[in-house]
Amino acid sequence: MSTSPAPEPEPPITRVTLLDAYFEKAKRTDRVQIRRIEIPAGQAPGMHVHNGPVVGSIVAGSVTFQIDGESASILGPGDVFYEPEDARIARFDAGDHGVTFVAYYLLEAKQEPEIWFPPR
Repeated sequence: MSTSPAPEPEPPITRVTLLDAYFEKAKRTDRVQIRRIEIPAGQAPGMHVHNGPVVGSIVAGSVTFQIDGESASILGPGDVFYEPEDARIARFDAGDHGVTFVAYYLLEAKQEPEIWFPPR
């Protein structure tokens, strides 16, 4: 009779909250558009504003992220961000190796995601 070792127990499922964003404006969300976006190394799109909330996750590279009037932070792979609707995003500057991220645009039925670049 052979004895084989007992199988290793499966690791438990873990769930970690990465972001818990509150939307300042009540908004009906009928759909979500998900985009994979790449910004080359050293590119700084400048101050910008979106017409709806944007939630995202960095896939590769890094970015300096700053909402106008708040502290800047450097985000890398696995980090998440939230850009509130109509908030002035002061910085989303790609790092030395560029940045790739996935952005989730929360939209109403006939709305398309828009971005504009206000003067500082």
